[in-house]
Amino acid sequence: MAGSASDYLENKILEHIVGKVSFAMPTAYVALCTAAPGEAGSGAFISEVPNSGSYARKATAGADWSSAVGGAISNANALSFVQATGSWGTITHFALMTSATYNGGYMLTWSDLTVPKSVESGDTLQFAVGDLDLTCT
Repeated sequence: MAGSASDYLENKILEHIVGKVSFAMPTAYVALCTAAPGEAGSGAFISEVPNSGSYARKATAGADWSSAVGGAISNANALSFVQATGSWGTITHFALMTSATYNGGYMLTWSDLTVPKSVESGDTLQFAVGDLDLTCT
C-alpha cells in the first residue's frame, strides 16, 4: 500500500511537537482521486474526481476510524458517498483533506486503493469497514 502524510501535515506536526504552534486537527474529508496525489498536496486537486456528477467529499469524524496500531489505521465504519449522477471515472486513490470544498483546503494524507473502483451514473460508492487504510512509515 502506497501513501504518505502530506508535506503540510508533516510540518504542522513538527511545529506542534516543539511548541512553535498549536495544531488542532480539523475535520477530515475523504476526497477521491484518479491518480496518486503526491506529498505536496497540489496533486490532490489535479487528480481529484471531477467536480460533477454529484461528487462531493465525505466528512469523517474520529469515531469513523479505528485506533492506530503499529503505525496503521483504517476506517472503523462503512463510508458512503452520494449517488453519482454522472461518471466519476476510476478511483485509484483517496486523500484526507481539511475542507469539504472541491479543490479547497490542505491535504493531510493519502493512500491507494487495493482495488480501483469505477464509478458510473447511478452508482453509490461505499467503502466497507477496513477498506481505507493509512500507514505511517
